[in-house]
Amino acid sequence: MRKNFLMGVLLGAALQMGWAQDVAQGKIQFQACESCHQVEAGALALGPSLHGVVGRNAAAVPGYRYSPALKKSQIVWTPESLDRFLADPQAMVPGNRMPYSGLPDPVDRANLIAYLNSLP
Repeated sequence: MRKNFLMGVLLGAALQMGWAQDVAQGKIQFQACESCHQVEAGALALGPSLHGVVGRNAAAVPGYRYSPALKKSQIVWTPESLDRFLADPQAMVPGNRMPYSGLPDPVDRANLIAYLNSLP
């Protein structure tokens, strides 16, 4: 139920901005993330698993060594917070360990978030 609500919030924001999410395009966007992240529950790689990331607290995957900055952030990964983080991870959480400069296109970010939210 919570996942559907969060997706509805993202869809509403997307429609207000004139674009909608495309899960298939989000899966394509995720290919750039696969070198560090997996979507299987409990799978740890260079980065933590993104299985169930939407609605989860930041720095919450057991067994992953998060940066102190992310641990202290108290972020809940909503579509909105994921959008901000994916746009510029260092600006949102200075000192995080994710070596990623960000995904500048809001449509690409919405698609990626829609894909992550679609995972079982």
